[in-house]
Amino acid sequence: MRSLRGEAFVRITNNMMVNNFLINLNKNLSKLDDIQYKMATGKKIRYPSDDPVVTARSLRLRTDVSEIEQLQKNVDDATSWVDTTESALADINESLQRVRELAVRGANGTNTKEDMAQIAKEVAQIKQHIIQVGNTNYAGRYIFSGFKTDTAPINSDGSFSDTNGFDSTGGYPVDLSTGKNIIQFELMKTNYIGVNKSANQVFYIQGETNENKGNLFKVLDNIINALESGDATAVNSLLSDIDRHIDNVVAQRGDVGALQNRLELIKNRLSDDNVNFTTLLSNNEDVDMAEIIMQLKTAENVYRAALQTGAQVLPPTLLDFLRF
Repeated sequence: MRSLRGEAFVRITNNMMVNNFLINLNKNLSKLDDIQYKMATGKKIRYPSDDPVVTARSLRLRTDVSEIEQLQKNVDDATSWVDTTESALADINESLQRVRELAVRGANGTNTKEDMAQIAKEVAQIKQHIIQVGNTNYAGRYIFSGFKTDTAPINSDGSFSDTNGFDSTGGYPVDLSTGKNIIQFELMKTNYIGVNKSANQVFYIQGETNENKGNLFKVLDNIINALESGDATAVNSLLSDIDRHIDNVVAQRGDVGALQNRLELIKNRLSDDNVNFTTLLSNNEDVDMAEIIMQLKTAENVYRAALQTGAQVLPPTLLDFLRF
């Protein structure tokens, strides 16, 4: 249409006003919905496109938190393994101390042959107990078997089961440089720590080529045989061998104790890291609840004010539907 002066103008109809009003009202409603979602979830981001920078940072932080949580589980598993090992070594050490006491008693030369035989029986029982402790398992895995954790490292007669090429002149090979027979846990990111003791480290003195001296169970057999034969001099000569094995077990237990202390430090460090990264993640993606409530109330007031204005152009039935 044109005015009397020839200028063009557009006729505004009631339907155009209603449609325009509904479009603007829908925008207000969408904003209100977005704020309500943020308040319900406590998160700033609903879709990645809302803020790609915050989204990317959140993904990185969530990855870091997940890695720390997994490392914490690894530390718990390693701690349980090491605690089991320490308990076994403590038991073995106590048993060897008892063997030494019995050997000293048998070597004093005042016992009858029958007394020596009774002492030999107790030493034999202690030997069987040490074998059982040597076959201790944790969660179905033998803790002294190196990599072959499904095989008991010691047979019932005290001989080593061939779990990894046992050599009578040197026990099972343990190569610290290559990690052979050393079970490792990832306790820090890309940092692996060996947590196990193999049977040869505990029951065989490293570097000893004489199996009768290096093999603990051979030493126990020699003591039993000397006691059964009533040879106090032979028993006395074996005291130095049992002392070497006691020292070896104590040294291995000391290594395990040091590892326990290190695991405690790692556990504390990971706990601190978990708190720090969780805080960063919260700061990055969590909303300020007080602020979001204020925004929600403002959006509600804007929506209700819009409905009041819409009362002039909207049908009563539609207006009632839009109210809440």
